[in-house]
Amino acid sequence: MNHSLYDKLQVLEPAGQAMDREERLSAAGRPLLSWYHQNRRILPWRENPEPYRVWISEIMLQQTRVEAVKPYFDRFMEALPGVKALGEVSEDRLLKLWEGLGYYSRARNLKKAAELLVEKYGGKLPSSYEELKALPGIGSYTAGAIASIAFEIPVPAVDGNVLRVISRLTGSMEDITKQSVKKDMEELIKGVMPREDPGSYNQALIEVGAIVCVPNGAPLCGSCPLFSLCVARQKDLTGIIPVKAPKKERRTEHRTILILTKDERVAIRKRDDTGLLASLYELPGLDGWIPQEEIKETLGVKEAKITPLPEAKHIFSHVEWHMTGYRVELTELPKGDYLWVTPEEIKKTYSLPGAFKAYTKLIR
Repeated sequence: MNHSLYDKLQVLEPAGQAMDREERLSAAGRPLLSWYHQNRRILPWRENPEPYRVWISEIMLQQTRVEAVKPYFDRFMEALPGVKALGEVSEDRLLKLWEGLGYYSRARNLKKAAELLVEKYGGKLPSSYEELKALPGIGSYTAGAIASIAFEIPVPAVDGNVLRVISRLTGSMEDITKQSVKKDMEELIKGVMPREDPGSYNQALIEVGAIVCVPNGAPLCGSCPLFSLCVARQKDLTGIIPVKAPKKERRTEHRTILILTKDERVAIRKRDDTGLLASLYELPGLDGWIPQEEIKETLGVKEAKITPLPEAKHIFSHVEWHMTGYRVELTELPKGDYLWVTPEEIKKTYSLPGAFKAYTKLIR
Protein backbone atom coordinates (compact mmCIF):
# COMPACT_ATOMS: atom_id res chain seq x y z
CA MET A 1 0.00 0.00 0.00
CA ASN A 2 1.15 3.51 -0.76
CA HIS A 3 0.66 4.90 2.74
CA SER A 4 1.78 8.40 1.78
CA LEU A 5 -1.25 8.63 -0.50
CA TYR A 6 -3.55 8.36 2.52
CA ASP A 7 -1.37 10.10 5.07
CA LYS A 8 -3.36 13.35 4.95
CA LEU A 9 -6.65 11.79 3.88
CA GLN A 10 -9.60 12.89 5.98
CA VAL A 11 -13.02 11.29 5.58
CA LEU A 12 -15.87 13.79 5.40
CA GLU A 13 -19.39 13.11 6.60
CA PRO A 14 -22.17 13.39 4.04
CA ALA A 15 -23.85 16.82 4.26
CA GLY A 16 -26.82 16.78 6.61
CA GLN A 17 -26.41 13.08 7.40
CA ALA A 18 -24.60 12.28 10.63
CA MET A 19 -22.83 8.93 10.84
CA ASP A 20 -23.70 6.45 13.55
CA ARG A 21 -20.96 5.02 15.79
CA GLU A 22 -20.18 2.02 13.59
CA GLU A 23 -20.03 4.09 10.41
CA ARG A 24 -17.80 6.67 12.06
CA LEU A 25 -15.36 4.09 13.41
CA SER A 26 -15.40 2.15 10.14
CA ALA A 27 -14.59 5.33 8.20
CA ALA A 28 -11.68 5.97 10.57
CA GLY A 29 -9.89 2.71 9.69
CA ARG A 30 -7.97 3.68 6.55
CA PRO A 31 -6.65 7.09 7.69
CA LEU A 32 -5.87 5.59 11.11
CA LEU A 33 -3.71 2.79 9.67
CA SER A 34 -2.05 5.12 7.18
CA TRP A 35 -1.14 7.52 9.98
CA TYR A 36 0.19 4.67 12.11
CA HIS A 37 2.51 3.28 9.44
CA GLN A 38 3.95 6.77 8.92
CA ASN A 39 4.13 7.97 12.53
CA ARG A 40 4.42 5.01 14.89
CA ARG A 41 7.19 5.02 17.45
CA ILE A 42 10.00 2.53 16.99
CA LEU A 43 9.84 0.27 20.04
CA PRO A 44 11.86 -2.90 20.67
CA TRP A 45 8.84 -5.15 21.17
CA ARG A 46 7.21 -3.81 17.99
CA GLU A 47 10.21 -4.53 15.79
CA ASN A 48 10.23 -8.17 16.84
CA PRO A 49 6.65 -9.00 17.90
CA GLU A 50 7.16 -12.56 19.07
CA PRO A 51 4.43 -13.71 21.50
CA TYR A 52 6.70 -13.79 24.57
CA ARG A 53 8.10 -10.32 23.87
CA VAL A 54 4.63 -8.86 23.26
CA TRP A 55 3.37 -10.42 26.49
CA ILE A 56 6.21 -9.09 28.65
CA SER A 57 6.02 -5.61 27.12
CA GLU A 58 2.26 -5.37 27.60
CA ILE A 59 2.48 -6.37 31.26
CA MET A 60 5.30 -3.88 31.85
CA LEU A 61 3.38 -1.10 30.09
CA GLN A 62 0.45 -1.39 32.49
CA GLN A 63 0.60 1.70 34.72
CA THR A 64 4.06 2.59 33.35
CA ARG A 65 5.25 5.03 30.67
CA VAL A 66 6.80 3.69 27.46
CA GLU A 67 10.12 5.49 27.93
CA ALA A 68 10.44 4.12 31.46
CA VAL A 69 9.75 0.56 30.26
CA LYS A 70 12.40 0.41 27.51
CA PRO A 71 15.49 -0.27 29.69
CA TYR A 72 13.55 -2.68 31.91
CA PHE A 73 12.35 -4.61 28.87
CA ASP A 74 15.86 -4.95 27.43
CA ARG A 75 17.29 -6.08 30.78
CA PHE A 76 14.43 -8.55 31.33
CA MET A 77 14.83 -10.07 27.86
CA GLU A 78 18.54 -10.54 28.40
CA ALA A 79 18.06 -12.20 31.79
CA LEU A 80 14.90 -14.20 30.98
CA PRO A 81 14.74 -14.66 27.20
CA GLY A 82 11.85 -17.12 27.16
CA VAL A 83 8.99 -18.76 29.01
CA LYS A 84 11.11 -21.58 30.48
CA ALA A 85 13.64 -19.18 32.02
CA LEU A 86 10.82 -17.06 33.46
CA GLY A 87 9.12 -20.08 35.00
CA GLU A 88 12.35 -21.24 36.65
CA VAL A 89 13.63 -17.89 37.98
CA SER A 90 13.63 -17.38 41.76
CA GLU A 91 11.16 -14.83 43.09
CA ASP A 92 13.94 -12.67 44.58
CA ARG A 93 15.73 -12.52 41.22
CA LEU A 94 12.48 -11.79 39.39
CA LEU A 95 11.53 -8.97 41.74
CA LYS A 96 15.01 -7.48 41.48
CA LEU A 97 14.62 -7.37 37.69
CA TRP A 98 11.22 -5.72 38.21
CA GLU A 99 12.45 -3.26 40.85
CA GLY A 100 11.28 0.25 40.03
CA LEU A 101 8.36 -0.77 37.83
CA GLY A 102 5.97 -1.08 40.77
CA TYR A 103 2.78 -3.15 41.03
CA TYR A 104 4.85 -6.23 41.85
CA SER A 105 1.87 -8.59 41.59
CA ARG A 106 2.36 -8.21 37.82
CA ALA A 107 5.77 -9.88 38.05
CA ARG A 108 4.49 -12.67 40.29
CA ASN A 109 1.65 -13.36 37.85
CA LEU A 110 4.15 -13.52 34.99
CA LYS A 111 5.99 -16.31 36.79
CA LYS A 112 2.75 -18.15 37.63
CA ALA A 113 1.65 -17.93 34.01
CA ALA A 114 5.07 -19.10 32.75
CA GLU A 115 4.94 -22.16 35.01
CA LEU A 116 1.48 -22.94 33.63
CA LEU A 117 2.66 -22.44 30.05
CA VAL A 118 5.49 -24.92 30.57
CA GLU A 119 3.11 -27.43 32.14
CA LYS A 120 0.21 -27.15 29.66
CA TYR A 121 1.54 -25.62 26.43
CA GLY A 122 5.12 -26.81 26.09
CA GLY A 123 6.52 -23.42 27.09
CA LYS A 124 4.68 -21.43 24.40
CA LEU A 125 1.84 -18.93 24.58
CA PRO A 126 -1.39 -20.32 23.12
CA SER A 127 -2.70 -18.73 19.92
CA SER A 128 -6.19 -18.41 21.36
CA TYR A 129 -7.73 -15.27 22.85
CA GLU A 130 -9.75 -17.24 25.41
CA GLU A 131 -6.79 -19.38 26.51
CA LEU A 132 -4.60 -16.29 26.79
CA LYS A 133 -7.22 -14.55 28.94
CA ALA A 134 -7.32 -17.55 31.27
CA LEU A 135 -3.66 -17.12 32.21
CA PRO A 136 -2.76 -15.40 35.51
CA GLY A 137 -2.45 -11.64 35.17
CA ILE A 138 -3.95 -11.46 31.67
CA GLY A 139 -7.24 -9.65 31.18
CA SER A 140 -9.20 -8.78 28.05
CA TYR A 141 -6.88 -5.96 26.98
CA THR A 142 -3.63 -7.92 27.30
CA ALA A 143 -5.15 -11.03 25.71
CA GLY A 144 -6.38 -8.88 22.82
CA ALA A 145 -2.99 -7.23 22.38
CA ILE A 146 -1.09 -10.54 22.32
CA ALA A 147 -3.66 -12.28 20.13
CA SER A 148 -3.81 -9.48 17.54
CA ILE A 149 -0.15 -8.41 17.47
CA ALA A 150 1.57 -11.78 17.82
CA PHE A 151 -1.01 -14.10 16.22
CA GLU A 152 -2.98 -11.74 13.89
CA ILE A 153 -6.31 -12.69 15.48
CA PRO A 154 -8.91 -9.91 14.95
CA VAL A 155 -9.86 -9.14 18.54
CA PRO A 156 -9.84 -5.67 20.14
CA ALA A 157 -7.35 -4.43 22.74
CA VAL A 158 -9.09 -1.65 24.65
CA ASP A 159 -7.01 0.26 27.19
CA GLY A 160 -7.34 3.78 28.58
CA ASN A 161 -5.91 5.29 25.41
CA VAL A 162 -8.46 3.52 23.22
CA LEU A 163 -11.35 4.40 25.55
CA ARG A 164 -10.38 8.06 25.28
CA VAL A 165 -9.98 8.04 21.49
CA ILE A 166 -13.25 6.21 20.78
CA SER A 167 -15.18 8.29 23.31
CA ARG A 168 -14.05 11.51 21.65
CA LEU A 169 -14.45 10.14 18.13
CA THR A 170 -18.07 9.11 18.76
CA GLY A 171 -18.94 11.91 21.19
CA SER A 172 -19.81 9.43 23.94
CA MET A 173 -20.80 10.90 27.31
CA GLU A 174 -20.70 7.50 29.04
CA ASP A 175 -18.43 6.95 32.03
CA ILE A 176 -15.35 5.11 30.75
CA THR A 177 -14.52 3.81 34.22
CA LYS A 178 -17.53 1.48 34.02
CA GLN A 179 -16.77 -2.07 32.93
CA SER A 180 -20.01 -2.15 30.92
CA VAL A 181 -18.81 0.81 28.82
CA LYS A 182 -15.48 -0.87 28.13
CA LYS A 183 -17.27 -4.08 27.12
CA ASP A 184 -19.55 -2.15 24.78
CA MET A 185 -16.55 -0.45 23.18
CA GLU A 186 -14.82 -3.80 22.68
CA GLU A 187 -17.89 -5.07 20.84
CA LEU A 188 -18.05 -1.90 18.74
CA ILE A 189 -14.41 -2.20 17.67
CA LYS A 190 -14.68 -5.94 17.06
CA GLY A 191 -17.47 -5.30 14.58
CA VAL A 192 -15.48 -2.90 12.37
CA MET A 193 -11.79 -3.81 12.80
CA PRO A 194 -9.98 -5.21 9.75
CA ARG A 195 -9.37 -8.94 9.51
CA GLU A 196 -5.95 -8.29 7.97
CA ASP A 197 -3.25 -6.86 10.25
CA PRO A 198 -5.49 -6.41 13.32
CA GLY A 199 -2.39 -5.87 15.44
CA SER A 200 -1.53 -2.67 13.58
CA TYR A 201 -5.13 -1.49 13.93
CA ASN A 202 -5.12 -1.98 17.70
CA GLN A 203 -1.71 -0.37 18.02
CA ALA A 204 -2.82 2.54 15.85
CA LEU A 205 -5.71 3.32 18.20
CA ILE A 206 -3.40 3.03 21.21
CA GLU A 207 -0.73 5.17 19.55
CA VAL A 208 -3.15 7.97 18.67
CA GLY A 209 -4.25 7.99 22.30
CA ALA A 210 -0.67 8.01 23.55
CA ILE A 211 0.85 10.76 21.41
CA VAL A 212 -2.01 12.76 19.82
CA CYS A 213 -5.22 12.38 21.83
CA VAL A 214 -3.06 12.52 24.93
CA PRO A 215 -4.11 11.49 28.46
CA ASN A 216 -3.00 14.71 30.14
CA GLY A 217 -3.49 18.14 28.61
CA ALA A 218 -5.22 19.27 25.45
CA PRO A 219 -5.35 16.85 22.50
CA LEU A 220 -3.23 17.68 19.45
CA CYS A 221 -6.22 17.73 17.12
CA GLY A 222 -4.31 19.30 14.22
CA SER A 223 -2.09 16.20 14.03
CA CYS A 224 -4.89 13.66 14.35
CA PRO A 225 -5.84 11.32 11.48
CA LEU A 226 -9.41 11.34 12.84
CA PHE A 227 -9.73 15.15 12.82
CA SER A 228 -12.63 15.36 10.38
CA LEU A 229 -14.59 12.52 12.01
CA CYS A 230 -14.21 13.43 15.68
CA VAL A 231 -17.47 14.51 17.31
CA ALA A 232 -15.77 15.87 20.42
CA ARG A 233 -13.54 18.09 18.26
CA GLN A 234 -16.50 19.24 16.13
CA LYS A 235 -18.59 20.17 19.18
CA ASP A 236 -15.69 21.51 21.28
CA LEU A 237 -16.16 18.78 23.89
CA THR A 238 -12.56 17.53 24.20
CA GLY A 239 -12.32 19.15 27.63
CA ILE A 240 -15.35 17.16 28.83
CA ILE A 241 -14.91 13.85 26.98
CA PRO A 242 -13.92 11.27 28.09
CA VAL A 243 -16.28 11.25 31.05
CA LYS A 244 -14.90 9.70 34.22
CA ALA A 245 -16.45 9.28 37.63
CA PRO A 246 -14.45 11.27 40.21
CA LYS A 247 -11.79 9.23 41.95
CA LYS A 248 -12.07 8.52 45.64
CA GLU A 249 -9.84 10.78 47.67
CA ARG A 250 -6.63 9.06 48.72
CA ARG A 251 -6.13 8.62 52.44
CA THR A 252 -2.89 9.84 54.00
CA GLU A 253 -0.68 7.67 56.22
CA HIS A 254 2.27 9.01 58.19
CA ARG A 255 5.29 6.70 58.40
CA THR A 256 8.72 6.80 60.02
CA ILE A 257 11.36 4.99 57.96
CA LEU A 258 14.55 3.70 59.61
CA ILE A 259 17.92 2.96 58.05
CA LEU A 260 19.29 0.64 60.75
CA THR A 261 23.00 -0.10 60.43
CA LYS A 262 25.30 -2.37 62.41
CA ASP A 263 28.74 -3.68 61.50
CA GLU A 264 28.50 -2.31 57.95
CA ARG A 265 25.20 -4.06 57.36
CA VAL A 266 21.71 -2.68 56.91
CA ALA A 267 18.45 -4.09 58.27
CA ILE A 268 15.64 -5.01 55.89
CA ARG A 269 12.57 -7.16 56.47
CA LYS A 270 9.83 -8.83 54.49
CA ARG A 271 6.33 -7.37 54.59
CA ASP A 272 3.24 -9.43 55.32
CA ASP A 273 1.87 -11.78 52.66
CA THR A 274 -1.25 -9.66 52.17
CA GLY A 275 -1.99 -5.98 51.76
CA LEU A 276 0.06 -3.15 50.33
CA LEU A 277 3.47 -4.23 48.95
CA ALA A 278 2.75 -7.80 50.03
CA SER A 279 5.77 -10.08 50.55
CA LEU A 280 8.27 -7.43 49.42
CA TYR A 281 11.39 -6.41 51.29
CA GLU A 282 11.30 -3.03 53.00
CA LEU A 283 13.27 -0.73 55.20
CA PRO A 284 11.85 -0.99 58.73
CA GLY A 285 9.00 1.43 59.22
CA LEU A 286 6.83 2.63 62.07
CA ASP A 287 3.27 3.93 61.96
CA GLY A 288 3.11 7.68 62.53
CA TRP A 289 5.89 10.24 62.83
CA ILE A 290 7.98 9.10 65.77
CA PRO A 291 10.04 11.79 67.59
CA GLN A 292 13.80 11.25 67.60
CA GLU A 293 13.92 10.92 71.39
CA GLU A 294 11.61 7.87 71.25
CA ILE A 295 13.55 5.87 68.64
CA LYS A 296 15.91 4.06 71.05
CA GLU A 297 13.05 3.01 73.29
CA THR A 298 11.01 1.86 70.28
CA LEU A 299 13.92 -0.30 69.08
CA GLY A 300 14.74 -1.57 72.57
CA VAL A 301 18.37 -0.40 72.56
CA LYS A 302 20.36 1.64 75.08
CA GLU A 303 22.82 3.33 72.75
CA ALA A 304 22.56 4.47 69.13
CA LYS A 305 23.67 7.35 66.96
CA ILE A 306 20.54 8.80 65.40
CA THR A 307 20.58 11.19 62.45
CA PRO A 308 17.39 12.74 61.05
CA LEU A 309 16.74 12.16 57.34
CA PRO A 310 14.68 14.29 54.91
CA GLU A 311 10.94 13.95 54.64
CA ALA A 312 9.53 12.20 51.58
CA LYS A 313 6.20 11.31 50.01
CA HIS A 314 5.07 8.35 47.93
CA ILE A 315 1.70 8.09 46.18
CA PHE A 316 -0.04 4.75 45.71
CA SER A 317 -3.38 4.44 43.93
CA HIS A 318 -5.49 4.77 47.10
CA VAL A 319 -3.07 5.96 49.77
CA GLU A 320 -0.25 8.46 50.22
CA TRP A 321 2.68 7.84 52.51
CA HIS A 322 4.05 10.98 54.11
CA MET A 323 7.37 9.88 55.55
CA THR A 324 10.08 11.08 57.84
CA GLY A 325 13.18 9.04 58.59
CA TYR A 326 16.28 8.42 60.67
CA ARG A 327 19.62 6.78 60.17
CA VAL A 328 20.26 4.70 63.29
CA GLU A 329 23.80 3.42 63.82
CA LEU A 330 23.64 0.55 66.29
CA THR A 331 26.14 -1.25 68.50
CA GLU A 332 23.62 -3.86 69.69
CA LEU A 333 20.83 -5.72 67.91
CA PRO A 334 17.40 -4.12 68.15
CA LYS A 335 14.25 -6.01 68.99
CA GLY A 336 12.47 -7.34 65.95
CA ASP A 337 13.13 -9.83 63.17
CA TYR A 338 15.44 -8.36 60.52
CA LEU A 339 17.62 -9.56 57.69
CA TRP A 340 21.04 -7.87 57.87
CA VAL A 341 22.55 -7.35 54.42
CA THR A 342 25.31 -5.30 52.86
CA PRO A 343 24.57 -2.18 50.79
CA GLU A 344 25.95 -4.08 47.79
CA GLU A 345 23.42 -6.88 48.30
CA ILE A 346 20.60 -4.31 48.33
CA LYS A 347 21.86 -3.03 44.98
CA LYS A 348 22.26 -6.43 43.35
CA THR A 349 20.05 -8.97 45.12
CA TYR A 350 17.20 -7.63 47.22
CA SER A 351 14.39 -5.65 45.65
CA LEU A 352 13.03 -2.73 47.67
CA PRO A 353 9.94 -0.96 46.27
CA GLY A 354 10.11 2.55 44.86
CA ALA A 355 8.16 3.78 47.90
CA PHE A 356 11.47 3.69 49.78
CA LYS A 357 13.57 5.26 47.02
CA ALA A 358 14.18 8.54 48.91
CA TYR A 359 15.79 6.49 51.67
CA THR A 360 17.42 3.58 49.87
CA LYS A 361 19.52 6.09 47.90
CA LEU A 362 20.96 7.25 51.26
CA ILE A 363 22.22 3.78 52.19
CA ARG A 364 26.00 3.59 52.26
